[in-house]
Amino acid sequence: MTFNSEQEFLSNYNKKDYESPLLTVDMAIFSVDAGQLQVLLIKRSNFPQKDKWALPGGFVDLSKDQDLMVTAHRKLVEKTGLQSPHLEQVATVGNATRDPRGWAVTALYFALIDFKAFQQIASEQNEYSEWVSIAEAKKLDLAFDHLELLDIAVDRLSSKARYTALPVSLMPKLFTLTELQQIYEIILGQSLEKKSFRRRMIEAGAVEETDQSKIAGKRPAQLYKFALQSYDFHFPRILEYPRETT
Repeated sequence: MTFNSEQEFLSNYNKKDYESPLLTVDMAIFSVDAGQLQVLLIKRSNFPQKDKWALPGGFVDLSKDQDLMVTAHRKLVEKTGLQSPHLEQVATVGNATRDPRGWAVTALYFALIDFKAFQQIASEQNEYSEWVSIAEAKKLDLAFDHLELLDIAVDRLSSKARYTALPVSLMPKLFTLTELQQIYEIILGQSLEKKSFRRRMIEAGAVEETDQSKIAGKRPAQLYKFALQSYDFHFPRILEYPRETT
């Protein structure tokens, strides 16, 4: 059929004439507890992959979601009851084998949320969820291709921790620089040199001193607060690991 205008073409267009893939958003929701990086997993209550652990997520709502970020924020609140100071799209994965229901595309996001805040509202969530260390999560038979998605998200988080202030979003309002360094080390899986880490944070203006302190060990420790507008602040140089001595 030949059309004389865009308007005529669109008035005759029927999207049902073409097959469409399943479209979802999946999220790797991270936090830190007990000295480990943790990911939130949901036990699936329905088929397919019933009773398997999975990353939280769900289908795009074509009538409500104006874009994928809206879907991601909506699903994050549905699954955790919380907003995140940082929600970022990591990758888009699609193929004919990742979901037994058919050709499927998912937009993968990662989020960072406060572990204690989630624990306070966890009983209000409908699905059974559990925090699992990254090491333990990678040993599980996760639903669909979620193990692959988790690997992608962990790599992105670790990479961003080397050049942004993103890990600070997991800190309380006031914190010591030692506590902040520990969060970075947990995410990176690598120890950092104390003096260079402190210099990096202070010289970039990422943190600033407060007039408060707390007892850490036998001495009072200076408390700091985050001093920038965005946790996605980029440091001038990538964070270098200490050199190994032989």
